[in-house]
Amino acid sequence: MASSTSRRRRGGGLERVADNWERLVRAALKRDRDHLRVGGAPAAVGGQRLADAVPASLGRTTNIEQILQAADDIEVEDPNVARILCEQAYTMAQNLDPSSEGRGVLQFKTGLASVIKQKLAKKDGAPIDRQNDVQVLWNFYLEYKSRCRVDDMQREQERLRESGTFSTEMGNRAMKMKKVFATLRALLDVLENLVGQSPTDRLHRQILEEIKRIKRSDAALRGELMPYNIVPLDTSSSVANIFGFFPEVIAATAAIQNCEDLPRFPFDTPQLRQKDIFDLLQYVFGFQEDNIRNQRENVVLMLANAQSRLSLQIGSEPKIDEMAVTDVFCKVLDNYIKWCRYLGRRVAWTSLEAVNKNRKIILVALYFLIWGEAANIRFLPECICYIFHNMAKELDGILDSSVAETAKSCTTEGSTSFLEKIITPIYDTMAAEAENNKDGKAAHSAWRNYDDFNEYFWSRSCFELGWPPAEGSKFLRKPAKRKRTGKTNFVEHRTFLHLYRSFHRLWIFLLLMFQLLAIIAFHHGKMDIDTIRILLSAGPAFFVLNFIECCLDVILMFGAYKTARGFAISRLVIRFLWLTAVSTFVTYLYVKVLEERDTRNSDSTYFRIYGLVLGGYAAVRIMFALMAKIPACHRLSSFSDRSQFFQFFKWIYQERYYVGRGLYESISDYARYVIFWVVILACKFTFAYFLQIRPLVEPTNIIVQLHDLKYSWHDLVSRGNKNALTILSLWAPVLAIYLMDIHIWYTLLSALVGGVMGARDRLGEIRSIEMLHKRFESFPEAFAKNLSASRIPSRRIDRVNESEITTKTYASIFSPFWNEIIKSLREEDYISNREMDLLMMPSNCGNLMLVQWPLFLLTSKIMLANDYASDCKDSQYELWDRISKDEYMAYAVKECYYSTEKILHSLVDAEGQHWVVRLFRDLNDSIAQGSLLVTINLKKLQLVQSRLTGLTGLLIRDETAGRAAGVTKALLELYEVVTHEFLSQNLREQFDTWQLLLRARNDGRLFSKILWPKDPEMKEQLKRLHLLLTVKDSATNIPKNLEARRRLQFFTNSLFMDIPQAKPVSEMIPFSVFTPYYSETVLYSMSELCVENEDGISILFYLQKIYPDEWANFLERIGCGESSEDDFKESPSDTMELRFWVSYRGQTLARTVRGMMYYRRALMLQSYLERRCLGGIEDGNSAAEYIDTQGYELSPDARAQADIKFTYVVSCQIYGLQKQTKKQEAADIALLLQRNEALRVAFIHEEEIISRDGKATTREYYSKLVKADVHGKDQEIYCIKLPGNPKLGEGKPENQNHAIIFTRGDAVQTIDMNQDNYLEEAMKMRNLLEEFHNAHGKHGIRKPTILGVREHVFTGSVSSLASFMSKQETSFVTLGQRVLAYLKVRMHYGHPDVFDRIFHITRGGISKASRVINISEDIYAGFNSTLRQGNITHHEYIQVGKGRDVGLNQIALFEGKVAGGNGEQVLSRDVYRLGQLFDFFRMLTFFFTTVGYYVCTMMTVLTVYIFLYGRVYLALSGLDYSISRQARFLGNTALDAALNAQFLVQIGIFTAVPMIMGFILELGLMKAVFSFITMQLQFCSVFFTFSLGTRTHYFGRTILHGGAKYRATGRGFVVRHIKFAENYRLYSRSHFVKALEVALLLIVYIAYGYTKGGSSSFILITISSWFLVMSWLFAPYIFNPSGFEWQKTVEDFDDWTNWLLYKGGVGVKGDNSWESWWDEEQAHIQTFRGRILETILSLRFLMFQYGIVYKLKITDHNTSLAVYGFSWIVLFVMVLLFKLFTATPRKSTALPTFVRFLQGVLAIGIIAGIALLIVLTSFTVADLFASALAFIATGWCVLCLAVTWKRVVKVLGLWDSVREIARMYDAGMGAIIFVPIVVFSWFPFVSTFQSRFLFNQAFSRGLEISLILAGNKANQQI
Repeated sequence: MASSTSRRRRGGGLERVADNWERLVRAALKRDRDHLRVGGAPAAVGGQRLADAVPASLGRTTNIEQILQAADDIEVEDPNVARILCEQAYTMAQNLDPSSEGRGVLQFKTGLASVIKQKLAKKDGAPIDRQNDVQVLWNFYLEYKSRCRVDDMQREQERLRESGTFSTEMGNRAMKMKKVFATLRALLDVLENLVGQSPTDRLHRQILEEIKRIKRSDAALRGELMPYNIVPLDTSSSVANIFGFFPEVIAATAAIQNCEDLPRFPFDTPQLRQKDIFDLLQYVFGFQEDNIRNQRENVVLMLANAQSRLSLQIGSEPKIDEMAVTDVFCKVLDNYIKWCRYLGRRVAWTSLEAVNKNRKIILVALYFLIWGEAANIRFLPECICYIFHNMAKELDGILDSSVAETAKSCTTEGSTSFLEKIITPIYDTMAAEAENNKDGKAAHSAWRNYDDFNEYFWSRSCFELGWPPAEGSKFLRKPAKRKRTGKTNFVEHRTFLHLYRSFHRLWIFLLLMFQLLAIIAFHHGKMDIDTIRILLSAGPAFFVLNFIECCLDVILMFGAYKTARGFAISRLVIRFLWLTAVSTFVTYLYVKVLEERDTRNSDSTYFRIYGLVLGGYAAVRIMFALMAKIPACHRLSSFSDRSQFFQFFKWIYQERYYVGRGLYESISDYARYVIFWVVILACKFTFAYFLQIRPLVEPTNIIVQLHDLKYSWHDLVSRGNKNALTILSLWAPVLAIYLMDIHIWYTLLSALVGGVMGARDRLGEIRSIEMLHKRFESFPEAFAKNLSASRIPSRRIDRVNESEITTKTYASIFSPFWNEIIKSLREEDYISNREMDLLMMPSNCGNLMLVQWPLFLLTSKIMLANDYASDCKDSQYELWDRISKDEYMAYAVKECYYSTEKILHSLVDAEGQHWVVRLFRDLNDSIAQGSLLVTINLKKLQLVQSRLTGLTGLLIRDETAGRAAGVTKALLELYEVVTHEFLSQNLREQFDTWQLLLRARNDGRLFSKILWPKDPEMKEQLKRLHLLLTVKDSATNIPKNLEARRRLQFFTNSLFMDIPQAKPVSEMIPFSVFTPYYSETVLYSMSELCVENEDGISILFYLQKIYPDEWANFLERIGCGESSEDDFKESPSDTMELRFWVSYRGQTLARTVRGMMYYRRALMLQSYLERRCLGGIEDGNSAAEYIDTQGYELSPDARAQADIKFTYVVSCQIYGLQKQTKKQEAADIALLLQRNEALRVAFIHEEEIISRDGKATTREYYSKLVKADVHGKDQEIYCIKLPGNPKLGEGKPENQNHAIIFTRGDAVQTIDMNQDNYLEEAMKMRNLLEEFHNAHGKHGIRKPTILGVREHVFTGSVSSLASFMSKQETSFVTLGQRVLAYLKVRMHYGHPDVFDRIFHITRGGISKASRVINISEDIYAGFNSTLRQGNITHHEYIQVGKGRDVGLNQIALFEGKVAGGNGEQVLSRDVYRLGQLFDFFRMLTFFFTTVGYYVCTMMTVLTVYIFLYGRVYLALSGLDYSISRQARFLGNTALDAALNAQFLVQIGIFTAVPMIMGFILELGLMKAVFSFITMQLQFCSVFFTFSLGTRTHYFGRTILHGGAKYRATGRGFVVRHIKFAENYRLYSRSHFVKALEVALLLIVYIAYGYTKGGSSSFILITISSWFLVMSWLFAPYIFNPSGFEWQKTVEDFDDWTNWLLYKGGVGVKGDNSWESWWDEEQAHIQTFRGRILETILSLRFLMFQYGIVYKLKITDHNTSLAVYGFSWIVLFVMVLLFKLFTATPRKSTALPTFVRFLQGVLAIGIIAGIALLIVLTSFTVADLFASALAFIATGWCVLCLAVTWKRVVKVLGLWDSVREIARMYDAGMGAIIFVPIVVFSWFPFVSTFQSRFLFNQAFSRGLEISLILAGNKANQQI
């Protein structure tokens, strides 16, 4: 300490540096303290929290943090002791990192030194004797321990534990003990260090011995401070361990501690717990300590939960059943057993029966320990099987020995490490291969991905690798320049040919059907022998098409031949030879058949042989198809496998992989989807024949027969070839639509089927709040039967009929859950306090003999009944019949009557009691006798009600003397009204003559003593009666909030759906929720809420206008009026509430965490009400206690039960880095941890390790799990070292993979960080999990492995765009998924699906992570699950919230990401295998709902191009006129049908069909129609057309060039205007260029095409294509906030011109410079193949110049090629002139003047030359514009070619010229788009109209106000 102080005093410079550091650190510490105070952390002591500032590099290896925490805690009690602790912490930091090289160490040490100096200064100059520090500390330790009564506290806790009773008080004491023990432990550690450093005098020796004795004996002191996740297994003496009362946990713990038949452990037994099998495995294989701890808890919980599902063991020594262990064993090792069986290897044990229970547990533990430490190897499930197989064999030998010994495979240089010896070598090879992919830019064939590594273990040759794996093997060979290991089984070459290869059966089927239908059409439908002969031409076509597929197999396997299995290559060769021979033979036979047909008197021998060959082949194919795909036949197939002959042919017919076997379904499922597709195909081919193919027959025949057609250009192809190109232009668009319209039919039928299924599932039965009111009475019974597993007390059952539980009993079960739902709605500010009071339901457990319904059902009913009574002129019975027509009115009248009687009885005594009894007895008698109207005066009922209302109004308040007098007066008034006006004269006389009452009334004793209601039940009943009497508003608008209505409607509707019966929480399937997070918004800060954009709009303002009712409810909840932002800043608690309120309305992690923690809250509630007996709760509780939920969240047993069944892990990948760099996100995540005790955060910790010589540094990576400790700080639970950087592939799946080891349970739900959940939905989770059991084969022949969950998109109210996206997404995730599950092809699409955790973690995880190819990582989980014989279902009785992108740019980026991901899927082996191995009909569904959707989308756009280029060809070639007249080419039915289909797909009609069906089902017909019309008025067709272009561009580009990547779309609120240049950069190449190309085609078609008569096809193509052009050009600006505001337009123009003209340079981004952006846009063209393809595609633009040149008047119909050649000379001259006009010489000051003069002369000369050309020749002005069009297209073609061959152009020195031409083109395109925007911006109403259709009315109004205010501010500034 002294030395460091002296160093700081050297010179003024160092002192100033130190002072500056001190100020900075103090400021940082103060900021941290303020933030933690606001977040609910403990208040800092002395203004600073020292423990919060400890760097990670110091905190991991020492207990500095705990020492400083203790210093903070005891600062007030003894500052001197706190100073000693701080000095010791400083010394430890100095010793650990003397040179302060760790991140943040220097700042920490400087700040700590400053704090110590301050503490010394506070001593007021008093001397400090550091020699006496030991004595001071020792005395304080003894005093602190005595003051806290530690010994008594421990004895009391032990006594409570032995009593077997766990109470809330015990839990609170345990928390207090933990804090005390933490301080004591820190004091002891510092004492030990100080004594060790001090002179060894007698006192110090005594203290040291005492410390050692205490540390040896005080197990609680250490055990209570051991960090744990859920169950504290590392210490047996934890006083807070309520889990020790759970018999299943006790049994599971005892099971792993059973070491009787194990070899002797050659190491010391752990001091804090008993030894177990995990200690043995750690010793043998060298697993990491925290991996052991993690998997110990995992296995214990798995065994405990398996046991709890069998039965609850109640006894002194519960034991795990053999059945529970076997169940876990079989599930965990199922994949391993199948792998051994596939490879023909024997498993590591002899037989299942021979393995005892203990061995099974050991093997399960071994597997999980391998998996838990495998890091990236977890993506290789069969590699893990290989490792487990060998380690299990090693373990088997060790277990048979007498003494345990270390495994040789994991031993190196005297130490044992599984990680270093087994995992690291494999990881290093994988990392080298991953590095070889060049950040995703290298071809997939150039490196091995995860699948390649894993599939190495699919063949028996994997055992050649040896054990441990030989470092010199091919498998572990790292890639080098010349030597590398090839791919395995499959190569992902980038080509569209994969579409044909993967789905060749589909394309062959469609082409053959097209061929057959065309043959029938050309034969006019006649089916004679000649037609049949021609139809049989399908035979050769079939074999040739199959041969093409086989050739693709051979070609696309290049890159894997050296490493592929021999069987796979043999199959390729055999199939190739077989199909070559068969194709040749069948073609030869068919040629002979045709020759035979032309020969007279032929005996048709070849025809018969040909028929036999085709028939025999077809029979064999059908037989194999049936045997492979139909269950009944599949069993026959398994028997036939014994024959090598059948095995061989099955192998040729279908490749055999480890995955993909057994892809068949039950007979009923098979029949279901076969019928579905038969209907589709029947409709499709009927439509195709009659409306597509047959109408083209006549025109085709005419065109073929036309001769000597006059061409207007130099024809090169068609002349003399029967007008081949003309026929192609006729048939091509029809064929394109023919290939894609099957998707249209699928969409229509799936919408119909989905609607029927939804109606069958009872969706939409409650679609309005009125329906909810009407059916509320049936909710309690439905809830009790489906969602409740509560036990009903026995004596409660005795009061009712045992065979039928009454409605009141159901209501008592339902009410606590309903009330919690209503409370959650209030907490979320969806309802107000008043609405909450009206929605709450009484407990129904009192003595009132009728059901008490929520007041919102009964409001105003008393008033109406009063009116009925006042108008009544009939009998009592007729009046009651009239009231009873409204059931809830009858309930209200009854409840009001009975409640009044009960309240008056409880309120008065003596004479008053007599009056109440007599009054109600007489009234009851009158009712029974039917003489009520005689007994009372109904006209005075209103007066009685008013007096009673006054009475209840006083009683609902707290008692005061004044109010007591008021109650007496109110009672007397009520008495007077009742006795003198309300009752009949006869009864009134009886009362008046009653001397007792008269005397009391006259003496003033009547009602003089009031018994003010004290009982909570009575007070609640009073409040309810008062509301019944006073609330006059109709309840039809309660709740008002639309979201609250939607949630209540869906929840109540789901009660009547097909839902599994709920099991008790103790017996339910345990599950985890898993959320990956990177750096998205966690919680909005105040600065983010209040910062205004250029329009003066802040996020807070925006949300206040979007959600005005929720804002009002929020202010009511926190007790504020119309508060301003400044008011919130004055109150830290209100500030925090505001931050959460805003964050809960965005797509933030805070919202997701709140939603997922509802699971725990629901489980605690359910468990609390079920009252599981754990020793402290006894049977015999009253009925009220069973439904009382007060304090359930504090119940220790309910919390513990919930923790056993539910775990929530958020994988915050860079949380460690965020903490180190003091990011706001880290502080916000820490705040979430503090507010949610069950939340766990996993992250990757990166550490720099400096070598001993200090010259080299290495990085080590750790996977960590943390929670909040008792002080609100992060407490590290597990820290598992990784073999290296875990991010080898895609970020999100790697993030999931590193943290999945911390999940628990049998299921895991994947939740993105933009999702939400609701309490009422969380209540249904245990029902959903029961679906995994697949009761009665409900889901087919296999148990589900993924449970699909419905989503609700909650961002739909933000804007019209968000609404479109929301409705489209909702349709996909409800109706779409419903149908996919029905057709057995549902996958995992990134939804909140629930995975069978054990199934998936033993088969590669819940996603795939290979770079680029698995960019859509989530869907591969579905692919993998299906290929591995999983079963994916969909369930719509439960839903989870989901946020979607809300701005056009966000949506476009998202759709681009998804489309790019689908482009990569086309290349993947998973899609190939599913396409090959599914049966034909299942394959059809799979194709058209995955990559086929994007193929059809692309075909839709291509149809426009094909049609227009065909028509332009006819127009420019001159054939249009003559052919159209003779062949009826224009008004052709086939073209009309094709274009109609294309246009309807283009504008999104077919996309909207499922959406409309969903609306009809869930909203009703009228609302559906209204919603659809509203969408059209909001330009939804423009949006869908624009999206069509987005998907087409990114899908096509990905397959051609790659470049698919994760695109961060941003999930904020879109309230800002997007600049023109930003939109141009994003959409220029994807939309604008393509739109202008279509516009150019249309202009040429209109100018030169034959359109006489205005045929329908011409009109249609004109309208649809121009609509496409306008949508693609202007949608980004139509949907841009303030897109047509004049000021914004001016600013956009300036910004765009600056960007366009700004020169690029090193480090300049594309956002700032056109040149940099232009270079970035070319980055996707990387490969030679890509350049060739781009070149071919670019050549289409030359057609314009070639055709238009011959149409110019000046050519005078000359069709010579010289004309075309001359046009190129003109173009070259134009380019030279462009260079002259753009030249800017810089070398001489005189040159610019001369150049400008020359440019002026040239300009004048050009204008004069053109004028002379027009005057003196036949050249016209129209020719001038036509030439411009031609040269624009040609120039673009040349530009595209120059960009494609950039290197060549640069060598030629032309690149600068090319760049300037490109700049000119972009300037021109921008001007074309910008001019209409400028024109519309002139009219102010356009901007107003735009804001109205973009946003809802409230925000539009607010936007206008804000703009006015912004204008006023500007004026004030002026």
